[in-house]
Amino acid sequence: MPSMSLDTPTGRFWIFAEDGVITRASWRELGPEEPTEVLERAVDQLGAYFDGSREEFDLPLRVAGGDFQARVCDAIAAIPYGRTRTYGHLARDLGAPPQAVGQGCGGNPIPVIIPCHRVLAATGLGGFSGEGGIETKVWLLRHEGAASLLI
Repeated sequence: MPSMSLDTPTGRFWIFAEDGVITRASWRELGPEEPTEVLERAVDQLGAYFDGSREEFDLPLRVAGGDFQARVCDAIAAIPYGRTRTYGHLARDLGAPPQAVGQGCGGNPIPVIIPCHRVLAATGLGGFSGEGGIETKVWLLRHEGAASLLI
């Protein structure tokens, strides 16, 4: 399956596509690099995000998993650049327990593009399942200008 990667301030980042849509992203290698049109667009958009010239992504995405995982990822994707929501807020919107939303955030297969780093606990940062853990989450939030939330 085709994948491409790029160097970012948070480490080498891989994007994976199937049938012309992005299905995974990770700081761990996803396979041999094989450029496709959608992967090249993703690398360009991610490069612009990391250099500070892009705040939104315009890419076709497909979230693996059940209906609830897709709903959590849709709710996460709706959080604007530089803003955050809590697990509790998303849980209320989705009619689900905050713990289930937390598991859905942890199961996000396309981090950064689906910005699960923008979801916080009610009294702190919460977790981050991406490579580098909470330090990567803090970097992404600071990059987006949400650093005042970290003080």
